[in-house]
Amino acid sequence: MRFLEHDDADDPILSVVNLIDLFLVVIGILLIVIVQNPLNPFSQDNVVVVENPGEANIRMLIKEGQELKQYRSSGEIGEGQGAKAGVTYRLDDGRMIYVPEGAAKK
Repeated sequence: MRFLEHDDADDPILSVVNLIDLFLVVIGILLIVIVQNPLNPFSQDNVVVVENPGEANIRMLIKEGQELKQYRSSGEIGEGQGAKAGVTYRLDDGRMIYVPEGAAKK
């Protein structure tokens, strides 16, 4: 009565169960990535994302509450009215120091 001895290793449905487990893990990882995305619509923080910094095709996305603004560079040099507010220096370790214009005279 060999047909009564059923071997579980030959059951093809076990492979399908393993694939379902794999897909559940992949879906879980994708959900974690979506939650940690800085532009997640459910986060309440203000966020600024800069793409291609220092290049001619720079793009900025600014999220303030529910509002999302997008700024693109045209590659032209900007003009405007204003006055020099101070000087910024980069230290050897990469930190930036801003010295206001009035503080330099003291």
